[in-house]
Amino acid sequence: MASAPKYVLAIDLGTSGPKVALFSTRGELIDNDFEPTGLQLLPDGGAEQSPEEWWQAISTAVQRMLARGRVPLEQIAAIGTTGQWAGTVALDQQGNALGNAIIWFDSRGEPFTHRVMDGPIKVSGYSLPKMLKWIDRTAGIPSPSGKDSIGHMLYIKHKLPEIYQKTYKFLEPIDYIGFRLTGCMAASYDSVTLYWMTDNRNINDVRYDDELIRIAGLDRSKLPDLKRADAVLGTLLPDVARAWGLQPDVKIIMGSPDTHSAAVGAGAVRDYECHAYIGTSSWLVCQIPGKKTDAATGQAALPSAIPGKYVLVDSQECAGICMQFLRDNVLFCDDGLSIGPQPENIYPIFDQIAARAPAGSGKLIFAPWLYGERAPVEDRFARGIFFNLSLQTTRADLIRGMYEGIAYNTRWLLATAEPFLKRHVESINMVGGGARSEIWCQIHADVLNRTIRQMAEPIHANTRGAALLASAALGYVRYDEIPECVPVARTLTPNPANRALYDELFEQFLALYKTNRKAFARLNAIR
Repeated sequence: MASAPKYVLAIDLGTSGPKVALFSTRGELIDNDFEPTGLQLLPDGGAEQSPEEWWQAISTAVQRMLARGRVPLEQIAAIGTTGQWAGTVALDQQGNALGNAIIWFDSRGEPFTHRVMDGPIKVSGYSLPKMLKWIDRTAGIPSPSGKDSIGHMLYIKHKLPEIYQKTYKFLEPIDYIGFRLTGCMAASYDSVTLYWMTDNRNINDVRYDDELIRIAGLDRSKLPDLKRADAVLGTLLPDVARAWGLQPDVKIIMGSPDTHSAAVGAGAVRDYECHAYIGTSSWLVCQIPGKKTDAATGQAALPSAIPGKYVLVDSQECAGICMQFLRDNVLFCDDGLSIGPQPENIYPIFDQIAARAPAGSGKLIFAPWLYGERAPVEDRFARGIFFNLSLQTTRADLIRGMYEGIAYNTRWLLATAEPFLKRHVESINMVGGGARSEIWCQIHADVLNRTIRQMAEPIHANTRGAALLASAALGYVRYDEIPECVPVARTLTPNPANRALYDELFEQFLALYKTNRKAFARLNAIR
């Protein structure tokens, strides 16, 4: 008699709120749900969210989904977690959050990061001896923007000393969720990378580096123990199991940040395979077999969710949130000029309108740096631009121009990634909410001049990746079988008729940043 099928519950803690989903152990989507959460953007460069609101939203979404009864609850064998990276939750010894989480948007740690990296013989504002030490051990260096987790911890130490003193452990957002599920405080090799205090030279034995911790001026005792991303963190806490109706022996897998799990959910797990993600932010990620750094371009191979591998991660600060900005702050803001309520789902309407505009949007160029940029330039002062507006510019041009501007930024990422990889990327698997748009995927194919594989159910790439990582951790699927578990919806090839136009506009896009970067700094530096 065949054993009953098993299922995996996946949790993806996004910036806009948690997505939860049920998958078979082969990555087949059974059901999903979502619950929104708030975001506080502060005038001093702060960006915070409530950890308790995260947990309540997760619990609400999970219970609502499981109540639909799509699978027998006793057949859910594991929970896989993923979510936003480079965030910091300070917990006391009882596991209580000591205030809001500082998330990946937050740049308040910038002056303290600079202080740590200061010293003689500087290169790009960094002490050369410190830079070489950091690169040798971690493959990278703390971001000058202060947006990495090390910047958050330094900000808490220097500006919120009472919280720092009370902190028992600092956790990344996904590791905080793991704690709420199991009561265990730990971090995975990959989730903790942006602490920039781990020695990553042996990918199978990542550990904290005492000298880097000393240079940073942080306390080792406040850092969580480390585990592999595919380790079993523990079993589900009895109170949570009862509330959700699950068995108490459900295994909780350590998990991986969204950039890493999306690679798995996009099926891009072999060496040098790449995926692009368009969500609130966007990124380009490629699997790499070994540790590598290019200090000149800021490219680095960091620990991957796949055991024994590294991964190149190039992140773009604002992508889909640009379209949200257009929706909420321009088209449907509540200021007396509103023409009515927002459509329930405006994004397919954006697609229809964008399709009416010609390629190149009448040579309108949009720069998507609405909250600074991470890669391929690290500049927290950069801001968005609509360039070359005219009396002939239409709303269709504006919308298509935003789609194209985000694609230009992805091309900029690719232009720095390929020399690092020392190979031409032939095709890219595209996932995330933006990948539901066929026209946006085609725009990426045309702008990048690469084949784009629009993956099926792309909005569920993160949760599917978390589920497949959990399945692999428990032996239900092999890592080399994962590409077979992720179907392709359609394959889009570049339109050669648009090649010359997009090459011209991309060059002008690059010139916009070079021309305006000093003005950005003058206008947006906090005084």
